[in-house]
Amino acid sequence: MRLIFVFLAGALFSAGLVVSEMINPAKVTGFLDLFGSWDPSLAFVMAGAVAVNMIGHRIVTRRSQPIFANGFSLPTRKDIDGELILGASLFGVGWGLVGLCPGPAIAALGVAPMSAGIFVCAMIVGMLIGKFLKQRTSIVPG
Repeated sequence: MRLIFVFLAGALFSAGLVVSEMINPAKVTGFLDLFGSWDPSLAFVMAGAVAVNMIGHRIVTRRSQPIFANGFSLPTRKDIDGELILGASLFGVGWGLVGLCPGPAIAALGVAPMSAGIFVCAMIVGMLIGKFLKQRTSIVPG
């Protein structure tokens, strides 16, 4: 039953990305182009997502435990470290250059498998490199 709900949540998220055009790199880079021909439409998508999340978070965390788990797994760290800054910077640069981030890229595989596939493969390679560097060196803090 848990896997069915996980699949339905992922399908709903993916459908939302497609409908909002967040899988369209031109739409995303238009939103990020603040000093050119700025397209503010994705701000409304983000505002809607934040509102839904705030309401859902309040409803869910009032429960004594999640439906499909023994307890909540909420983040406890509040510090800003080098790993967070580096990861956020790489994410932002990648999003700005390519117009995709992980969720929309995976959703875009169904619409534009070649271009999204290249991004997803590069993303996986980058994640593996980051994991390797974190385990083997002090280049990536943590």
